[in-house]
Amino acid sequence: MAAAMASQGERAVLEEEFKWLLQEEVHAVLRQLQDILKEASHRFALPTSGSGGAFKQENFVLSTSSTDQVKGVMTLQGDALCQADVNLKMPRNNQLLHFAFREDKQWKLQQIQDARNHVNQAIYLLMNRDVNYQFKTGLEVLKLMDAVMLQLSRARNRLTTPATLTLPEIASSGLTKMFTPALPPDILVNFYINLNKLCLTVYQLHVLQPSTAKNFKPAGGSVLHNPGATFEFGSQRYEVSHVHKVECVVPWLNDALVFFTVSLQLCQQLKDKISVFSSYWNYRPY
Repeated sequence: MAAAMASQGERAVLEEEFKWLLQEEVHAVLRQLQDILKEASHRFALPTSGSGGAFKQENFVLSTSSTDQVKGVMTLQGDALCQADVNLKMPRNNQLLHFAFREDKQWKLQQIQDARNHVNQAIYLLMNRDVNYQFKTGLEVLKLMDAVMLQLSRARNRLTTPATLTLPEIASSGLTKMFTPALPPDILVNFYINLNKLCLTVYQLHVLQPSTAKNFKPAGGSVLHNPGATFEFGSQRYEVSHVHKVECVVPWLNDALVFFTVSLQLCQQLKDKISVFSSYWNYRPY
């Protein structure tokens, strides 16, 4: 009898603790998550003070310590590259080529735009459960955390996993039409985000003669194509002869990735606390 009463007493304490968790601690975590994710969202927007929400322009120098074949200065404004100046030293004759964005052109970095959209969707999910909302079950909290974590994982993946493109897709990209003077037919360029870095890849090509194309096998999609990759574009077949990759760190992208990691950890910790209650005496507050 005493053991049964003790068990009932422990059960009552457990239920009170769980009730407090649902009513108090869950909302405290949700407020913390909102604060962190709003900071992340602000990093993507980078509004200038007093400019009515306009995005601040930031200049970045793209280079690498291993080669001086390619150097570039990029101007990033929110999720758009609004200016680009690229110098390319041709290996075969050391000729220096210079390309810049046309003044009427900007290049949208879809990865940044998508990541920001996922962050804002996570914030929307959290704001739908304001301080007056009463969670009745642990399952309800778990579902909310799963939905928020899904958006945060997608936001992080957009920055950490650049798109795989085929060489014809790069060749037909609108990016090739943004430069003045126009890019020569034996040059391809691609911009993308990788983690906290803005990357520029320049491909130099040479034309494959019909006599060498009998074993032609076009390359598939990749983030970075290696020398020797072949492809067909228009009526011509090409091989990549040289690849140059330059990059620079974008500090606020690094901040955003840290915010994603901290937020995902908070979500998981709350899920773990909810799940702990199901492990006591088959107590399932779902």
